[in-house]
Amino acid sequence: MSAAEPVRTARFYTSARRLPWVIGKFADWKIWFGPYNAVQIGVMSIGGLALVRTASYWWSLLGPVPVVLWVVAIFVCRRHKIAGRTPVGAALGVGLRLLQPAGGRIGGRAARGPRPQAFSGAFTLQALTKAEPSAVTERVTVARPQRRTARRPAPRQSASAAVRRPLSPVQAALLAAKEQN
Repeated sequence: MSAAEPVRTARFYTSARRLPWVIGKFADWKIWFGPYNAVQIGVMSIGGLALVRTASYWWSLLGPVPVVLWVVAIFVCRRHKIAGRTPVGAALGVGLRLLQPAGGRIGGRAARGPRPQAFSGAFTLQALTKAEPSAVTERVTVARPQRRTARRPAPRQSASAAVRRPLSPVQAALLAAKEQN
């Protein structure tokens, strides 16, 4: 292709891009005072139903004034925009925002923190050998669970129950804290 030849450009537009979604426009035929958008259809149907159901209450006082206001409301909604969007689109956006998860989305799925895991808190105490110089020795009383039976009374702990055993620094700190309380 030489530089002298003009470049041809073809553009194709669907009717959805050229015209907004409307009801009442078919080729060259239109409904009276139409076409109507979705908000106008909603105002027509809900307002008309409300006016028909409550006509016995307002007709004697106001006459045709509510009907005239209803027709004016239909035409006010013809080109109404909220921040550049139609009211239906704005309401849909607000609804979708309220349905979003609080933490947002990652990869299209709701973002959640890691699952909680049960912490057992179990630990093992081991006796220290005498070779370790950091071992702290204290007198510890071993408490045995007492059974309450009617046949025999619970035995008392004798002085032999006191055992001298080395303590780890954590055990010593816990014992000191217990004694302070």
